[in-house]
Amino acid sequence: MSDTTVKPAPHINVHSTVFAVLFAVGFCHALNDMMQSLLQAIYPNLKVTFDLDFAHIGLVQAVFQVTASFLQPLVGAYTDKRAVPFALPAGMVATFFGLIGLAVAPTYPLLLAAAALVGVGSSTFHPESSRVAYLAAGTRRGLAQSMFQVGGSIGSALGPLLAALAISPGQRDGVRWFSGGALLACFILWRVGQWYQKNRTTRASAHGHLHLTGQLSRKRVIWSLTILVMLIFSKFVYMASIGNYLTFYLIHKFHVSVPNAQLHLFLFSAAVAVGTISGGPLGDRFGRKYLIWFSVLGALPFALALPFANLFWTGVLSVCAGLVLSSAFPAIVVYGQELLPGRVGMISGLFFGLSFGMGGMGAAALGLLADRTSIEFVYSVCSFLPLFGLLAAFLPDLKQRAT
Repeated sequence: MSDTTVKPAPHINVHSTVFAVLFAVGFCHALNDMMQSLLQAIYPNLKVTFDLDFAHIGLVQAVFQVTASFLQPLVGAYTDKRAVPFALPAGMVATFFGLIGLAVAPTYPLLLAAAALVGVGSSTFHPESSRVAYLAAGTRRGLAQSMFQVGGSIGSALGPLLAALAISPGQRDGVRWFSGGALLACFILWRVGQWYQKNRTTRASAHGHLHLTGQLSRKRVIWSLTILVMLIFSKFVYMASIGNYLTFYLIHKFHVSVPNAQLHLFLFSAAVAVGTISGGPLGDRFGRKYLIWFSVLGALPFALALPFANLFWTGVLSVCAGLVLSSAFPAIVVYGQELLPGRVGMISGLFFGLSFGMGGMGAAALGLLADRTSIEFVYSVCSFLPLFGLLAAFLPDLKQRAT
């Protein structure tokens, strides 16, 4: 006699952490930021090919910056209201054609259009992939955000290195080979889009059952977002002071060789990657407000001591500052997402756009300051930026519980 008993469907834990999805978006983040960093790496090549002056190079950067930074919160705000499960592969298609354009564009206006396409791809990728990471995180949102962000750090570091290996000096046709990375990302993100389409409703509903123990007023939410923006400003301007000018500082002050200075920069970049991957889990464990407070303000002693240190201690202090300060951003992004849970895309796009834009503008402003004063003066001024961490004391303590 056959058994006709209906077996219950297997239970799906919607609060679980889906590591396969997190690895996928983290890997694609590495590909995206690697391809994005190619543009800056080939500026000398473009200058030769099109016989550009620095003003025209600056316009290429401005077009890319506007599309890659300022469109992000708009994309996020739109997809908060209307889900677009396959926006991620669509954005990567824009990056693909942008890279082809950078390699073969025959005129300067078409070169600008290609830079804009790369920016559009980036502005679509960051808010949407951060949203996917948020949904796949379960109860480990900090860990998920760290896994996602560290991919971008790795990609940004690899981009210039791969460009130096694959693109001949004065040429640009080698850029087209990197379009294969965009095609690979398209395939992966299509699968991610299928998962997102299938699980969006159930997992978003499950996230809705994790709510704040106390309701915050609109005024308190706006004040908290303002504090987070100021913390992002202090973090990324200080990071720009080291990431963009550490080699010049070491060469000028200690008369080290270029390879020696680059080694110090590599150690700083490695510390940033370690801080990024550790910041999210620490925020999950100890609370995001306290992790933000510790990360930004905790970098102050290292920053204040750095302008007075010798070569050895400059290396140690820069590594410590990068390690501590970089742990803040995953916690800041997740804190903002939890502050406005119905605006995950907008918050992600806003914060990633601000981080990119403030880093770029900060680097330009610090360069002007260094030209008018000295690189040592820049580091003395920037050493006070971690004082902004005191503002974290005014953030509400967002505690969550499952209902």
